[in-house]
Amino acid sequence: MNKVILMGRLTRDPEVRYSQGEQATAIARYTLAVDRRGRRDGDQQTADFINCVAFGRLGEFAEKYLRKGTKIAITGRIQTGSYTKPDGTKVYTTDVVVEESEFAESKSASDNHASSFTPIDRPAPSSAAGDGFMNIPDGIDEELPFN
Repeated sequence: MNKVILMGRLTRDPEVRYSQGEQATAIARYTLAVDRRGRRDGDQQTADFINCVAFGRLGEFAEKYLRKGTKIAITGRIQTGSYTKPDGTKVYTTDVVVEESEFAESKSASDNHASSFTPIDRPAPSSAAGDGFMNIPDGIDEELPFN
């Protein structure tokens, strides 16, 4: 089984090209910065940079909606390949071929992250009651996800 699930931010705007022929197909390439869960002492890198390629409608989606800093979740498969440079050096490649793609945060959160890294303004929580639970103001029962 070859299945990859990633969530991260685009390191730059996607590079999109179209194939030749009667039915041109979009081919989008981008790199995701995926945070590592833990790190070893002395290891400064806290993210892995994963090359991704999306074909067809997923390539068109990337061209239209994805920008540097956008947080997305993708599923796909790993694909390896190789080519020879003009100087005779062999280069090996590893890409994730995207099969599904979706936004991992709201547009406003993405805009805030990309522009200034400032936290989203949220109302201050009301003071906690003596039993350790937060007081819920009257009249918002309809907004709660449960009753």
